[in-house]
Amino acid sequence: MIKIKNATKQYGNTTAMDRINLEIPQSGIYCLLGRNGAGKTTFMKTLAGHIPYTGGEITINGQRVSPGKMPECVNYIESGSVQFNARVASLIDTAAKLQPDFDRDFALEMAHRFELNTSKRFKHLSFGMKTMLTAIITLANKSKVILLDEPTLGFDAIMRSHFNTLLLESYRQHPRVLIVSTHLIDEIAKVTENLIIIDKGKLLLEASIDDIDEKAYTLSGAADVINPLLGSLNCIGRTEVGSLIAAHIYDNRITPPQGVTVDRMSLQDFFINIVGGNSHV
Repeated sequence: MIKIKNATKQYGNTTAMDRINLEIPQSGIYCLLGRNGAGKTTFMKTLAGHIPYTGGEITINGQRVSPGKMPECVNYIESGSVQFNARVASLIDTAAKLQPDFDRDFALEMAHRFELNTSKRFKHLSFGMKTMLTAIITLANKSKVILLDEPTLGFDAIMRSHFNTLLLESYRQHPRVLIVSTHLIDEIAKVTENLIIIDKGKLLLEASIDDIDEKAYTLSGAADVINPLLGSLNCIGRTEVGSLIAAHIYDNRITPPQGVTVDRMSLQDFFINIVGGNSHV
């Protein structure tokens, strides 16, 4: 469905995307992670055809992506997007008229479920409700590819939970490629199936959450016992306190020797270590 070959984007002397190769062959919920300035928004906008890339090729359903040929099957929304200052119900009706594949019933159902007052004008909504409305309108579109850039920015914990429910319900009703960029790593882990990590414009990792759950773990114990194990393992970071060490691993599981404990690594700790630790992936 999506094929990215050596895609590069430069702004003067700055390389925002550095020869990225990635293939997304099927529907799923994909989480895009990266530090601030890593190139996530550039990646999303380039994929949507909003900005040109300076090298390589991006195709969606066999169609080459470029600003002159923005794929109709892609719907991109970034945080802080605004709508016309009309009533919520009117905005949903307008979206239904302009987009032939728009699921009006889904949009109204989600607006009701999340207590979004459809008689209010857009400017009278709270920031969180404005963002939720934009997310609902975006996800009600049956586009084959939906790109959501920081969709929960400004949400409190309850609204973030509502958004994750919305995301899952949208995917259940209309399976397609959903790519969500976020900093709230452990929360998105509850709904995503695949992880894409970009660092300094490069694709650092693309893997399923199941694979990460299986291969990301921490070995803890005395340094003189742990260190000999690391020669054959992919250690992505370590923490040392005196003679004790916690080694963060992304590799096949091992049977630890006596005195060594094995602990599951959270997705957030995995991200911190693979981006900021000593990575050998």
